[in-house]
Amino acid sequence: MTKKVRIPSGQPTGRLVCPACGNDYDFLEVAENVTVTARYLQNDDGSFTPQESETEILGEIKLFCSSCDQDLSEYHSYFQEMIF
Repeated sequence: MTKKVRIPSGQPTGRLVCPACGNDYDFLEVAENVTVTARYLQNDDGSFTPQESETEILGEIKLFCSSCDQDLSEYHSYFQEMIF
């Protein structure tokens, strides 16, 4: 089953614009029910150095306008495709 992607109608075509406040610059992605596993090595002086981390998202991922908190999750699939 293919997932439908809703494309925003901002200018130029595809530019995401918040319909509530007009923000077209700053957005938030929020993931629910997330497990983050980070591995560290302790140095001789007692400080720690991160080695690697893994993130597992078990819940829903939403997209919000960071100016007015409008839920823009209907555009989340498009948002993910446009991250380079």
